[in-house]
Amino acid sequence: MALPHIQECYCNGNHNMGSGILPENIVGEHNPPCQVLFGKLGRHVIRTKEDKDNTSCYQCLVQKPASLMVCGCMSVCGMGSLHIWKGTINAERYIQVLEQHMLPSRRRLFQGRPCIFQHDNARPHTASITTSWLRRRRIWVLKWPACSPDLSSIENIWRIIKRKMRQRRPKTVEQLEACIRQEWDNILIPKLEQLVSSVPRRLQTVIKRRGDATQW
Repeated sequence: MALPHIQECYCNGNHNMGSGILPENIVGEHNPPCQVLFGKLGRHVIRTKEDKDNTSCYQCLVQKPASLMVCGCMSVCGMGSLHIWKGTINAERYIQVLEQHMLPSRRRLFQGRPCIFQHDNARPHTASITTSWLRRRRIWVLKWPACSPDLSSIENIWRIIKRKMRQRRPKTVEQLEACIRQEWDNILIPKLEQLVSSVPRRLQTVIKRRGDATQW
């Protein structure tokens, strides 16, 4: 089963992608006389004039973290092609991704054997031009219930990659992309077999919980 999905991977403020000095929202670790206030905007620290230029009283924050859009597919046979870019996606671009990455991955992984294509109900996926393209290509698409990420095995792959990004702490967008590709290539067949084989149990759990959230 091919399982493509679109997901953003963010590089957060801990990756030092930029800086923003926000003294009104920072609690410093320096210890001169100061006054701590609490209010609707959170906790504030008022310091003395002598301490206004002390850099140890400030913390660098990233107000607009850098991000990448990532699209990939997987199956029990192996990992498919990965496509990474900056910006957003629409139906036209999604079709390009399918044409350039999903179709070659399907040929490589399944060698002409029949397979089912699964993606969620995001607007680029369900747009009329996308569904028409899939029909023309004779791609069998699995009907997918809305708001069901716990049924999709590739969500676990994204979770693994996000965890690895937090551990590796890339500092630039280029490093972030390189790390994503490395971790994508590090996903092994036994892990994919484990995730795909869990689908029947996921379905049983969702039915048992009557559509409520599951541990998956």
